[in-house]
Amino acid sequence: MHPTSRPRACFGVSLLLAAVTGVLSAPILAQQKPVDDSAQGETLSPEASPAKKGVYWSDWFNQDLTLIGSKDISFGPKPQDDVYLEYEYFGRKGPFELYGYIDVPKILTIGNSNDKGVWDHGSPVFMEHEPRISIDYLAGRSLAIGPFKEWYVAFDWIYDHGSNKDNRANTLYSGLGTDIDTHSRVNLSANFYGRYQWENYGASNEYSWDGYRAQMKYIVPISSFDNGASLTYIGFTNYDFGSDLHKDNPARTANSLVATNVLLYSFTHLRFTLVGRYFHNGGNWEDGSELNFGEGNFRARSDGWGYYAGVGYQF
Repeated sequence: MHPTSRPRACFGVSLLLAAVTGVLSAPILAQQKPVDDSAQGETLSPEASPAKKGVYWSDWFNQDLTLIGSKDISFGPKPQDDVYLEYEYFGRKGPFELYGYIDVPKILTIGNSNDKGVWDHGSPVFMEHEPRISIDYLAGRSLAIGPFKEWYVAFDWIYDHGSNKDNRANTLYSGLGTDIDTHSRVNLSANFYGRYQWENYGASNEYSWDGYRAQMKYIVPISSFDNGASLTYIGFTNYDFGSDLHKDNPARTANSLVATNVLLYSFTHLRFTLVGRYFHNGGNWEDGSELNFGEGNFRARSDGWGYYAGVGYQF
């Protein structure tokens, strides 16, 4: 890994979308799943309801633009602070459930010494896209089993453009997803993926299948207020395991965990976000291991809490 890289995983799904297009003429589920009935959209809010027609540009494709400040973000051995701009989207249309975001790092040239962005030969763009395709919808029938109420083919594509190959990452997770009926206000979804790694900041697992990811996402509406605002808790946990990175580098690990906790205070358009994110072996780096990227020895800090705060506009 290059010391100036932004370790956070392009593989488009256009071929798969084209492959299922011909199936859409088949019988479909009698009742389509509403866009707010899943925990897949991390910043889902009550304002994202189809009942709000005319308030947003689309009655199903939700978008927002947010300015975010972050501190002690440990996706690599050197925690980063940054102020960046994020475009985010989510929604449900037919069998396709969409979620993703595109970041412009260090947009205001604010960050710590480990942080490089669009203006100082760092990464001009970092993005993640998590589409899921409903198997139930394409089959034309419910495939629910117990609390598992809908099944999906699931993907998670993570891409960091980087200024050169050693500062670039390109990862595809693919597998199976489901929504889980909690018989409560909690919206819960789960995905299980295998990981294919293209570029990875020069690491030894490039261009190979390497490990797995278990992912849980959960949304809890907390309250609504007389001023029209709502407060929502959003959480998601990614547990990566089974990587071979540690086999030729004792500073790397087979497992990594990131648990994210979000409080979203939102009006119809204006949104305020506070996030606490816990890292354990962030980016598959062994916490406390001694490293040297050519600027002297240091100890990796890949365990601990990082924080974000953001203000955004949903449209």
